[in-house]
This record gives sequence, C-alpha cells and structure tokens, in this order.
Amino acid sequence: MIPFSVLDLSPITEGSDAAQSFRNSLDLAQHAERWGYNRYWLAEHHGMPGIASAATAILIGHVAGGTKTIRVGAGGIMLPNHSPLVIAEQFGTLEALYPGRIDLGLGRAPGSDQATAHALRRNLTSDADEFPRDVVELMDFMSDQPRQHIRAVPGTGAKVPVWILGSSLFGSQLAAMLGLPYAFASHFAPAQMMQAIELYRENFKPSAQLAKPYVMLGFNVFAADTDEEAQVRATSMQQAFVNLRSGRPTRLPPPLPGYRERVGPAEKALLDSVLSCATIGSPDTVREGLKAFIARTGADELMITSQMFDHAARLRSYEIASQVRLQLA
Repeated sequence: MIPFSVLDLSPITEGSDAAQSFRNSLDLAQHAERWGYNRYWLAEHHGMPGIASAATAILIGHVAGGTKTIRVGAGGIMLPNHSPLVIAEQFGTLEALYPGRIDLGLGRAPGSDQATAHALRRNLTSDADEFPRDVVELMDFMSDQPRQHIRAVPGTGAKVPVWILGSSLFGSQLAAMLGLPYAFASHFAPAQMMQAIELYRENFKPSAQLAKPYVMLGFNVFAADTDEEAQVRATSMQQAFVNLRSGRPTRLPPPLPGYRERVGPAEKALLDSVLSCATIGSPDTVREGLKAFIARTGADELMITSQMFDHAARLRSYEIASQVRLQLA
C-alpha cells in the first residue's frame, strides 16, 4: 500500500492570524497521525501573508511535540538562506528531542521574492549555485565522523534522513548522484515531473542512506462528500495561486463559487497547469484521480496538500484521502 503524507504550509486565512494557523497545523497533524499518514512536512516561505511556516524548524518542534508516532520534517528548508552548520544544529536538536521521527528536505529556491531574499542576507549571485556543496557540507556535519574541524552540537551523528526537493531537472540529478530520496513539487510545478522522475531513476547511485531510488510526489487533493462541494472548496487555493503568480500574494481567501469562469485565459491556463496534478471531488472521484496519478508516475509515496479555507473541511478532505488510500491497496 503506497504511503500518503501531508504537506502543510500552515495557511493564514483571511480574517485569521498565525497563532490560529499553528493551532490548526497541530490539530491536522494529530488527526493525520490517527488516520495513518506517514509523515507531516512543513515548508519554508518568507514574506508571504498567507503562509505561517517561515520559522520552519520551530514549527516542526511544535508539531512533533504534540504528536507521538508520525514523522515530522521540512518540505523543505531552503538551504541557500542558511548556513549548513546552523541547519545541522537545528535538526540535530530536533532529532535529539524526537528521535527517529525527523526528516530534512532541502531545496535550493529562496522561498521568497528578491527583496525578501536580500533581507535574509543571501548572496543572490552565487548561493543557489553553491547548493550541492552546501548539501554535502550539511550531511558531513551530521555524520558520525565529520571531516571538518567544526562540530555541530547537537548534530554530529544525528540520524536525520536527508531528502532533495525540486521542481526542475536539477534536483533530480543531484538526488540521484548523492543517492538520496527525491521529492518533486508536482503539486505546484508539474511541467517537468515525468522527465525528472526518469532522470532520477536512471541515474541513481546507491548510498549509505538509500539502496534504491525513492520518489515522493506532491499532489493536490480537494475532497468533500460531493463533487460540487469539493469544486467550491478548491477555489480558495486557486485564487491564492493566481494572486501569487500575479505578484500580489494574499492570505488564503474564502471559497468563491464559479471562480474559474471569472478569470481570463492566462489565469485559466495557469490553473490548468497546476491542477494537472490534482483531484477534486467526492470520495469516488478522488479515488479514480489518485489511482490514475499513481499508475502514471509509479510514485513510491504521495505528499498530499489540501489548501482549504475552512479547517473542518480541510480535515474532512484529508480524512477522505486516507480512506481512499485503503481502497487502493
């Protein structure tokens, strides 16, 4: 049975605040644990009014502290924003607090716009190009016998699985070369998904962490008791995505029935692209969508995201997805 996991941006909805988002994230994680989800990942973004997970390691600790068995991690940490030593210390600390439950997914995008990136003190001309070196340095800091004189305390010897995240071919090649599991962001950038999967599997080199390729794919699920309700619930994410790509990021807006009929051709094309890796509807509809996606990609695991305005509806969406997963066995 293919594992399902949760990707949470800890959305800040219109009329709400970050404190409520954090309470919702912990509540969702506790439900996901009971429903059999494999892992619960939070993503680093900065300067986004609708995303509360900027201090990702702190929020991981909050979620891990309120759960018992589900793996909790970063999907991901945007490594160009950070010193590898600092991340080794942060995740070494998390692993010491919650042993055997912490994951570290690494991405090379800034998770922000250029102005915010400058505020993070990044060198925009070179840091992204240093990503492979930084990954290797970070892994060395967490190894049993680091080659470097500096020690990550905590961090040295931490048994934290490292993943490479990507939305292009670069990450797939790096993950294959280093023998690491690979997570592709098909939930928002699906264009190169199939090519990236093929490159990764063809070029994978076994490592101490992983003997054979392991692919996890992001997938949007908007599930409800009826197709009609699910279609309406999905419009919150659609509005937020169009707003973001139009350069005006907002908090997650309430559903807007008929939203797709109100936007222009460019916006419709944008939504058609992102929703090519999505299923929207009743349990039966969602089951068929998930079955087709798994058959097409051969994914080893799915990372489910469900950006809904209403927390109770979001819980219900994840509950339906967990029930559908049992029917896919």
